[in-house]
Amino acid sequence: MTTLATPASPAYPRVIGRLRIRGWKHPSTGLLLLATSVLYLWSLSASGYANSFYSAAAQAGAQSWKAWFFGSLDAGNAITVDKPPAALWLTGLSVRVFGLSSWSILVPEALVGVATVLVVHLAVRRVAGHRAGLLAGAMTALTPSAALMFRFNNPDALLLLLLTLAGYVVLRATEKASGRLLLLAGALIGFGFLTKMLQAFLVLPAFALVYLIAAPTTLRRRILHLLGGLAAVVVSLGWWVAIVSLVPASSRPYVDGSTSNSILQLVFGYNGFGRLTGDETGGHGNAGFSSGVGFLRLFQGVSGGMVAWLLPAALLLLLAGVVARGRAPRTDPLRAALLLSGGAMVVTGLVFSFMAGIYHDYYTVALAPWIAMTAVLGAVALWHRRRLLLARLGLAAALAGSVAWAIVLLGQSHQQPYGALRWVVLALGIVGMAALLLRWHLRLTPIALAAGVAALLIGPAAYSLQTVGTAHTGSIVTAGPARATGFGVGFPGGAPARTGGFAARGGFRGGFGGFPGGFPGGGPGGGPGGGFGGSRVGGGLLGGTSVDGSLTSLLTQDASSYTWSAAVDGAQNAASYELATGTSVIAIGGFNGTTPGPSLAQFETWVSEGRVHYYIASGGFGGGTGSTAGEIQQWVAQHFSATTVGGTTVYDLTQQTGTSSTGDAGTTGTNA
Repeated sequence: MTTLATPASPAYPRVIGRLRIRGWKHPSTGLLLLATSVLYLWSLSASGYANSFYSAAAQAGAQSWKAWFFGSLDAGNAITVDKPPAALWLTGLSVRVFGLSSWSILVPEALVGVATVLVVHLAVRRVAGHRAGLLAGAMTALTPSAALMFRFNNPDALLLLLLTLAGYVVLRATEKASGRLLLLAGALIGFGFLTKMLQAFLVLPAFALVYLIAAPTTLRRRILHLLGGLAAVVVSLGWWVAIVSLVPASSRPYVDGSTSNSILQLVFGYNGFGRLTGDETGGHGNAGFSSGVGFLRLFQGVSGGMVAWLLPAALLLLLAGVVARGRAPRTDPLRAALLLSGGAMVVTGLVFSFMAGIYHDYYTVALAPWIAMTAVLGAVALWHRRRLLLARLGLAAALAGSVAWAIVLLGQSHQQPYGALRWVVLALGIVGMAALLLRWHLRLTPIALAAGVAALLIGPAAYSLQTVGTAHTGSIVTAGPARATGFGVGFPGGAPARTGGFAARGGFRGGFGGFPGGFPGGGPGGGPGGGFGGSRVGGGLLGGTSVDGSLTSLLTQDASSYTWSAAVDGAQNAASYELATGTSVIAIGGFNGTTPGPSLAQFETWVSEGRVHYYIASGGFGGGTGSTAGEIQQWVAQHFSATTVGGTTVYDLTQQTGTSSTGDAGTTGTNA
């Protein structure tokens, strides 16, 4: 007969202890997620539409289901963005439900960030305990590149959630040798491909290796399960690629980033191997966007401050942690998780370090969860053997390396309080190392170790707070006080855009072929930045254009009678006009201005059908002689009269030269 445990029985304190631990777990997890939410949502609207290119595409998707499916920049479906549409599916639905605003664009990104932190916490907690999971989640949340991209509307945020979730599912599948879970992981990676194409595949080697090594089943079944997971990857991405490939070109938008209107060329060229080799079809070349190629790229300049704070410790603890688990069974969950996160970190880091094509510092957000997980899991593996001096030496060395590197990174900025924080980091780091190496009293050791953890987090936390307090707009953005020029060259303490920085002066407007710059004045981001930092960091090179009020009125008048209110060179310019007017605008030449779509013949047809109202002569970066954009600009100038509206040259495409104001638009533009 079973009796209830009494306070005097040995079972009683064990039961109470378990209840206390469980009661502590849930509030602490909620506190982590609440703090992350506050961090990512604070002053979020200060960035306005952030990347106006993707914001305009989200607006188009909210206006047209066809544009939403294909990822069109405009609701008229002239041309897509230069990425697959999964990230736009999220923001497009948000804009469709809540209307266009800074919040409807950026809140989904922030929530994606909170979900990513939760997944990291759950993955680490499963194999290393609750406190380790909390620490890994906090490290991920406080990575400066994460604080930037989870408050921005580039595709990187959704990609990171999908890949992190896939990693968690792979760990679950490895524990149970579950082919079904591996199918789910493959599907998540496939949708990662539909977010940012081949970058989603960087985690595949690590994921496959871990399952092949650690799943508790026969080698034959492990291989079959992996083949099934690969099939799930292909199916989950292939359906959309197949539809785009099979739909006639006349029935869908032009695929931006390709020269042949081919989604496969976009996959393997501009967004694929071209990023590795530097031979990006349809791009401007990689000059200035691929500086610092080599092992040190992730440690130096702006990239270092955005992601590398814990990278020295993670690399050391990856090796030491695997050695520490050397005698564990083949199916050891902790070693499997360490190999998964460490492998994803190493492969992704090496690709980013040596890619010769376009590289931007914000790409480093892809490393944030893997660095955090690897550092924590490796530390836990050594902590399990802390009775050995060699294990404690490994932990102390990892702490010392990251403390030293944090001091270097904090010293890159000439602003305060970053220089002063170096001494705080050093003092706390010394206390933490002493706790690992000396025989302290047991009650003091946790406090000393907490000081060591604080030494690791102070630097990235300071950079993240500065990032949260600074508005970010344009296409090239960075985190922390170190800034990058339009060509990605880092320098400390970049000038705020509103105090005379190059972004405030319109970027490179008028130079380098007339690249447009600056934030659209008609958008909600036109106000001042807020919070810590108080400056707006513009994209400079790939910003947009200011839209005059009189020009806005012209484009919106009778806009419902046309498929497109206007056409303009370059996607960034088109995005600015779309956001300012709420109308559809053709982006001639696509994102880079060099895409041969729409063609001159197609444009002439649309004009002859009365589907385009105005052509705006932007002097954009696609209007060079011999380019499609240049041919269209020349054809328009030959057949239509120009007028100036708000300082901008505009052609009314319904009024051909030599015709009356009541002329028939259907007779225009058919003879070049």
